[in-house]
Amino acid sequence: MIKGLAITPPVLGRISIGKVVEKNGKRLPEKDDQFTITSQVQTRDGWLIHPIDEKLRLAQGKIRSIPVRMLFDDPELNFRVDYSLFDRATGRPVCVGNGETCKRMTAEGLKTLPCPSPQSCLIAQERGCKPYGRLNVLIGEDDPLGSFVFRTTGYNSIRTITARLLYFQAVAGDKLSCLPLELRLRGKSTRQSHGSPIYYVDLVLDSSATLEGALMECQRTAQERTQSGFNQAALDEAARKGFANGTFEETEEEIGEVVEEFFPDAGPNQTETTPGKRSLNDRLADKVQTLQGGTDK
Repeated sequence: MIKGLAITPPVLGRISIGKVVEKNGKRLPEKDDQFTITSQVQTRDGWLIHPIDEKLRLAQGKIRSIPVRMLFDDPELNFRVDYSLFDRATGRPVCVGNGETCKRMTAEGLKTLPCPSPQSCLIAQERGCKPYGRLNVLIGEDDPLGSFVFRTTGYNSIRTITARLLYFQAVAGDKLSCLPLELRLRGKSTRQSHGSPIYYVDLVLDSSATLEGALMECQRTAQERTQSGFNQAALDEAARKGFANGTFEETEEEIGEVVEEFFPDAGPNQTETTPGKRSLNDRLADKVQTLQGGTDK
């Protein structure tokens, strides 16, 4: 295995609750009130819609839930979360940590240093470090090892998904990969959102099943896999070694997209926001443009 390259789950498509739009000559992220499932092909008009998106949209209208399964039994293999700081000029990762230690690119090269978390780190506060999570899920039965990735820097999504994975692993007796689950979009209001809803991602049991029914299906699936020779423990171990093989998870071609969507020039204080809510800078820029237009006339 080539060293220095993280071996990550094969990705068939992307799951998002927003998109990147152009405003006043800048490309900025904008949240949405529904899921969008895209392929990995991007054109000038944006990411191409995946056929699964079209299928779910016919049944739901706005996609607010997606039936999924986990690829691994270990929650941390399915959902990797760390504190991440990117250089916005080059798009390259600068520092990635877990709250205890971090890997940081310095003038002397890569170093392992203490990670006090963004709230207690001067570099993080100045340059916009924040939690960044990647969740890989299985959708459908076409490819048992091909996943769809959901990326997020939202505290609500990260905390909720992390808790759900740990709880489901516990109740399923470490057979997390066999549980029928569902990604669900939820809304809430906070003081920061000024009473308007913000949206985040939750992970719940398949809506067609009770907890008892889901656990029975989980046991049946686990037994069928064992009888067929499917080795889930070996799959988890292979994934664990693959993730550990690289310094950073994202590849060179992915980093630019990640920085544009999740680490924009707006800085470190961005959180999950109201769909379509425009920043003060955007509104001021529009005002200036309007006044200039009036003067020209």
